Amino acid sequence: MSEVVREQLADGIVVVRLNRPEVRNALNLAVRQQLADHFAELGHDAATRCIIITGGEKVFAGGADIRDMVDRSPADLIARRSERLWAPIASCPKPVIAAVNGYAFGGGCEMAMMADIIVAGEGATFSQPEVRVGIMPGAGGTQRLTRAVGKFRAMRMLLTGEPVTARDALAMGLVSDVVPDGDVLEAAVRIAKTIAAMPPLAILQIKEAVLAGQDPFDSQDVCSPDREVRFLLYRVKGRVAERVLDWPARSCALGRALSVSLDPSGELTVGYSSGATEHFIWSRDHFERTEYGNQ
Repeated sequence: MSEVVREQLADGIVVVRLNRPEVRNALNLAVRQQLADHFAELGHDAATRCIIITGGEKVFAGGADIRDMVDRSPADLIARRSERLWAPIASCPKPVIAAVNGYAFGGGCEMAMMADIIVAGEGATFSQPEVRVGIMPGAGGTQRLTRAVGKFRAMRMLLTGEPVTARDALAMGLVSDVVPDGDVLEAAVRIAKTIAAMPPLAILQIKEAVLAGQDPFDSQDVCSPDREVRFLLYRVKGRVAERVLDWPARSCALGRALSVSLDPSGELTVGYSSGATEHFIWSRDHFERTEYGNQ
């Protein structure tokens, strides 16, 4: 049976379920690829109105699969660029609800925070325990956790690796609702049905605006021209051209992005400190690079 199971419910609701109970739904590369594939497809499916991501009754996801990493060198892990597999979840245009039972540790906690709403069971616990094995959260946890609960509570969790209960997570602002353990999926489906009944364009625009204001560059630390200009996506849609100076420094081969301009035809030009320029054209829902050269 597949390690990621997809179930179509009524009203355009889809449940994506992790199915590795023998290893507490540990997130190996294959599972993350399957999740990315499902979310990429569902994000562009007009019939899908809301997505629920969940694990089992005892565990949401216990974090990264250490067996998938232990024999690999740091260079091997970097070369895999596996952080890119989180993007289809984090940037999914459809509303995403995380239905959490049991452990949401490490990458599991980070994955839950990529959702728009988190419904937790009374027995759920959340943790970023990476520091205890000498590493740091690698899927945006340092940024999303801090935005959700504030610096001081986030630092307590990140620097000690200590878990927090569902009730504590609710008080901190890390989860949306806490319900009895046996009612988690039912509660998530109930919320999803309410969302699915709303005007879809309004739902799309609300999520888009919230994510733009909260996370304009996407917390995945991946150097990519598309990410450099993603912040302008929301202004380009409104056809408001603007020049952005003192763009935040990025470790890109092109150097620091210093200027961004948009012409009336919709072509976006990005100028870098190296003298390079890139040209992008608006195409459906993303920018396509059309030209690259030196000024």
